[in-house]
Amino acid sequence: MRENLACVLSQNMAFSDCMKPTDFAAEKKGIKRKDWRNRIRFLLKTKSSKSILHLMTTRPHRPTADDVQQWAQSLDRLLSHKYGKAAFYIFLKSEYCEENIEFWTACEEFRILTSKKEMASKANSIYEDFIQNEAPKEINLDFHTKNYIAESLHEPTTACFLSAQRKVYSLMENNSYPRFIYSDLYNELSAAARGEGKHIKS
Repeated sequence: MRENLACVLSQNMAFSDCMKPTDFAAEKKGIKRKDWRNRIRFLLKTKSSKSILHLMTTRPHRPTADDVQQWAQSLDRLLSHKYGKAAFYIFLKSEYCEENIEFWTACEEFRILTSKKEMASKANSIYEDFIQNEAPKEINLDFHTKNYIAESLHEPTTACFLSAQRKVYSLMENNSYPRFIYSDLYNELSAAARGEGKHIKS
């Protein structure tokens, strides 16, 4: 599986959701990216991130070795696990694109709503936070997808964000997810789950 991820990562680097074209040019010139541990330590300065990682690396909340191994099977497996999703969020935050998983999560929450009033409120909130031009957490979507969502806001249905959610999921699956599986963060969490190595420290 990890060999397949390496292939996907190589083929999709040009379409990265988190890295700019200048980043790839720098990599081609042999310039190293920032050290992962420095990024993670920086993130650990925030109370929520520190609490999540503390729980994931200490018993009895530590994921089992089998749990962490399953995270490498598919993005769906990763997102279906509470701490797997939390770890992936921290990873995306270190790559400055946590808005992708936040949008995906908001769409999942929206899809289970049944009240028209709640749906209308949530739909507008998602649009204002992630979709509209210069939104505080604007995600990368084409004009037609944005326009479709804007037109559906007057009477939102559970499917109004489906196309956008699929596009964002595909971006994470083909770019961020393979990098996460090969990241220091994943390797250290895997070692912690097996009871080996040093845990990430702030």
